[in-house]
Amino acid sequence: MNWNAKDIEMFLKEKEYIDTAIISLMPVTFDTNMKRAAEQGEFINLFSMHVEKQFKGRVVVLPSFTYVNMPEDEVERLESWIEKALNGGFSHVFCLTSDNHWQAITEKLEGLYFIPSVPLEHLEEQYKHSVMEEQLKTFIPKLIKGWQ
Repeated sequence: MNWNAKDIEMFLKEKEYIDTAIISLMPVTFDTNMKRAAEQGEFINLFSMHVEKQFKGRVVVLPSFTYVNMPEDEVERLESWIEKALNGGFSHVFCLTSDNHWQAITEKLEGLYFIPSVPLEHLEEQYKHSVMEEQLKTFIPKLIKGWQ
């Protein structure tokens, strides 16, 4: 399910079956790394859509968590999002990122997963989806372990 009125209405009716929130971490920068940040954001959003498609009826993809500061400075704000999602009825919250600055934090923050990105700008649609399927193969066991 996605963050839109129709899907959220269904979530509210079927809350006991839909137990997982997915939050994509979206870097924003205005320096020479702007293109790389956009690539990472594009990748992780597409990846989140593929996770949602794979587990439709079990997960809700929330709006992206955008940030302009270094991840160390954003942990408290992200923890607040996670806490609100848990208090809002989700049993599990998984945060997905392609920004390697979060890697040092993955051990400290349960449910945070680093997914290495692949630049997608020059790939045809079919190849983009092939890349996502390959990435899903490595991520799905981690997701299942997170549910246990």
